[in-house]
Amino acid sequence: MTRRIISMLSLLALVALPAAAGKTYSHQEYFEHYEGTSTCLTCHEDEAETFFHSQHYQWTGETPAIVNADGKLLGKKNTINDFCTNPVPAWIGITKNSRGEVLSQGCSKCHAGLGKMPSAEMSREQLENIDCLICHASGYNRTLVENEDGGLEWKPILWKNQEGLDSVSKRITMPKRTSCLRCHSGSGGGPNYKRGDIEYALADTDREFDVHMGTDGGDMACMDCHAGTSHRMRGRGVDLMGSDSPDRLRCGDGACHETAPHAKELLNRHAVRVDCTVCHIPAFAKEDATDMIRDWSTPDYIEEKDKHLATITMGANVEPEIAWYNGTVWAQLPGVPVRTDDEGAIAMVVPQGDRNDANAKLHAFKVHRGMMPVADESHWLLPINVEEFFADGNMDGAVREAAHVVYGIEDFEYGWMPVKRYMGIFHEVQPADNALRCLDCHGPDGRLDWANLGYEADPLAAALTPSH
Repeated sequence: MTRRIISMLSLLALVALPAAAGKTYSHQEYFEHYEGTSTCLTCHEDEAETFFHSQHYQWTGETPAIVNADGKLLGKKNTINDFCTNPVPAWIGITKNSRGEVLSQGCSKCHAGLGKMPSAEMSREQLENIDCLICHASGYNRTLVENEDGGLEWKPILWKNQEGLDSVSKRITMPKRTSCLRCHSGSGGGPNYKRGDIEYALADTDREFDVHMGTDGGDMACMDCHAGTSHRMRGRGVDLMGSDSPDRLRCGDGACHETAPHAKELLNRHAVRVDCTVCHIPAFAKEDATDMIRDWSTPDYIEEKDKHLATITMGANVEPEIAWYNGTVWAQLPGVPVRTDDEGAIAMVVPQGDRNDANAKLHAFKVHRGMMPVADESHWLLPINVEEFFADGNMDGAVREAAHVVYGIEDFEYGWMPVKRYMGIFHEVQPADNALRCLDCHGPDGRLDWANLGYEADPLAAALTPSH
């Protein structure tokens, strides 16, 4: 932890310095002073318009992978999850504890905008709200500032240092791993809390941690796989509501790996129904533990931080759960009575497909569990204004405030129910030498639940049993 803090302080110190003498950057000659997004729009208004329509800005998107979406545009902004529940009630603000220390600054901290809520209708104001530098400027960072009119806005940390800001704003590149990781690793409240397989360590690691991103392996950037066109990213987490691009990333589509990538035919036969993630990601959360259970019904007070939280159970070196997945999911949507599974848990996101589905493969998953509020009469899943709760610990007030913002309801009773969410595991891929071996799945203590996957018994054991 000390090493990480020192590294961050060193980075911020470097960011504050003007460009080194003699060093040139891609946009060094294009403008003299950076004056906000309007500077970028001088040359890149078309690009800003494409970004405005992207899921990174709108936080909603088309839903071809959600079988019960009925064509609705869905995303982080208009659905409810079991981590921070919904960003709208706590979009932007400076939440302080009783000691006056800042606890949080709103969900917009990880939005690629400068503080305004994205609107469906494009305008000059919305285009100037886009924060181009958060993805494209190496060394850029920002802070939340209260303007003279009392409004809040995300500004570069160097907003009062024009020389330093001009230097940073000219270091324009395609997004690097560090640019993506600042939000995708830190989402959910802490390092690697949410996804489980997207750790800060991926910024600079070796092939033993991730064969693709290790500097002694593929040394790939996130954009090498996920870059699409017109600011639309390829690929989606299994539990994400919106899709930015119709392309579904697959390992064996021929772009990187062939459909039969192994020297052994037995392994290639497996690859027809077993996704690469099953064997090549034996564990996730290898450096930073990940949030496995978030119980909002049992508040936890952290005296050191003077902060109220849910009770969170963390997991490290977690073995993925394996399930069939055909590329589509069923999702629990807001304003719809909740549906429970065989365990009695609300099925937040469930991969579709089974053994008899020719389009389904076995995939690796993080399965996140929790407790969430549900309205007694309507049986709707309820959000929580988590930032309000962080400060005062009043869970009932936080539930009612968020329900008013999201649903427009005030007079209701509610209870608590268990929830369960499947989240795809696709990163921290291991080289062949570290992949699972046959007995890891087919041995007496194998990791697969064959009955749950639709088999009467381990198919290898059945094949080896003499018939009479």
